[in-house]
Amino acid sequence: MAKEKVCLAYSGGLDTSCILAWLIEKGYDVVCFMADVGQEEDFEAAKKKAEKIGAVKVYVEDLRREFVEELCFPAIQCNALYEGTYLLGTSLARPVIARAQIAVAQKENCIAVSHGCTGKGNDQVRFELAFYALQPSIKVIAPWRLPEFYSRFAGRNDLLNFAAEKNIPVTSTKSKPWSMDENLAHCSYEAGILEDPDTTPPEDMWKLTKDPKSAPSDPEDFTITFTAGIPTKLVTESGTITKPLELFLAANAIARKHGVGRIDIVENRFIGIKSRGCYETPGLTILWAAHLDLEGLTLDREVRALRDQFATVGWSRCLYNGLYFSPEREYLEHAVVAAQGSVNGQVRCRAFKGHFSILGRSSDTEKLYDMSESSMDEIGSFEPSDTTGFIAIQAIRLKKYGATKAEKGERL
Repeated sequence: MAKEKVCLAYSGGLDTSCILAWLIEKGYDVVCFMADVGQEEDFEAAKKKAEKIGAVKVYVEDLRREFVEELCFPAIQCNALYEGTYLLGTSLARPVIARAQIAVAQKENCIAVSHGCTGKGNDQVRFELAFYALQPSIKVIAPWRLPEFYSRFAGRNDLLNFAAEKNIPVTSTKSKPWSMDENLAHCSYEAGILEDPDTTPPEDMWKLTKDPKSAPSDPEDFTITFTAGIPTKLVTESGTITKPLELFLAANAIARKHGVGRIDIVENRFIGIKSRGCYETPGLTILWAAHLDLEGLTLDREVRALRDQFATVGWSRCLYNGLYFSPEREYLEHAVVAAQGSVNGQVRCRAFKGHFSILGRSSDTEKLYDMSESSMDEIGSFEPSDTTGFIAIQAIRLKKYGATKAEKGERL
């Protein structure tokens, strides 16, 4: 009788290697799935390791272009931001990974999917909500939430002993005192010594970006063009780039070289726990900031206010909480796209020693900004005397408010 198949999200690390061996021990045939979302990884070595442990098949799917075009660029359109600081680098990758894993599971007729997410983090929620939306009948095996697993493997030493028992090759280098997750958009660092929110991250922790103190002494200038809120062209001294993936990689290279995109925050996880995280988000930081700047020139005030009040906040929350495959995210994204039709133009930018700044912006198609109308040196089509009536009308309710306060003897 054929064994039931499970599709495991596999990284090649200690945890998922032990989970692979444990699933085999439980009697499953395991298909390993690895997603290339731009992380620095030796996929061929990880594939050979999985096969050696006993995986019946190993898939490595290149999702980088899909990740940029379907998640990162819409996030820029939306000005996506969680709790005012976090650009959602980890969250953005999860939908494309989950979708590709389910596709492999369906192709291989797997009865379940499995992952190595911890029971305290956001990723377990993000992956599993995506799995259930993509294939409602799928079964999910989450070992780190199963008592039989976490009781047996209470710590790293238990995993190492199991790895030795199963002849699983383990990297001999000392584990760093924090955990990392990397993709094309960013690298995150958490846990270990970082769990104390007052511990300063060591300089050798940061993997992607140059230390701003040792970044080049000369600034680098470049121009980003947006069409309907999407980055469509990047012009540097080296040339012009228009293809989405290549453009994103070039933005990454500029920001990494100049130390742009580091943050250190305490955030509120969806499951209710506060968590300290350090993030490097180089290219996405400069593309996001340039887009935000261009909106000031090209986007109608009331449309922008409505978008900021519900679409930006709602879309960001959907991504952070694992609700990408939901009707509300789909609705919000339609609203964002509708608002972005006028966000067309160029932004001249500079990266220098950890800082990103705007040198100027222009648009050949949008005419909301009128230099003559805005100028303090000429009247233009604006009639200053009209402002008297505008102020008088705005003051009606404030006069009543002030009078009421005065009657009560309360100080404004």
